[in-house]
Amino acid sequence: MAEFVKAQITGDKVVVFLKPSCPYCVLAKDVLKKYKFKGGRLEFVDISGRSDMGSIQDYLQQITDARTVPRVFVGEKCIGGGSDVEGFHKSGQLEGMLQAIGALQ
Repeated sequence: MAEFVKAQITGDKVVVFLKPSCPYCVLAKDVLKKYKFKGGRLEFVDISGRSDMGSIQDYLQQITDARTVPRVFVGEKCIGGGSDVEGFHKSGQLEGMLQAIGALQ
């Protein structure tokens, strides 16, 4: 499971581990969609329905101190969940984070 997660979060992109039915996942997705990303720099990884979903969440807890989704990575750093992403957006910090990894057009 560690290999799967590590492979997803490698590089200068934004990766969101989510479940489509989760309101905080929808919030994170809506906030991120306000930005103009370069192709391939924004990825949503739906873990719902996967046989290894529990293992993925256990590993996310090991590396981010939280098991809940969404888990949002900018570059290879976890910045938190839905309300965290919204907070960084409202404060203007999110745009700086995205520019720092070269993810925006």
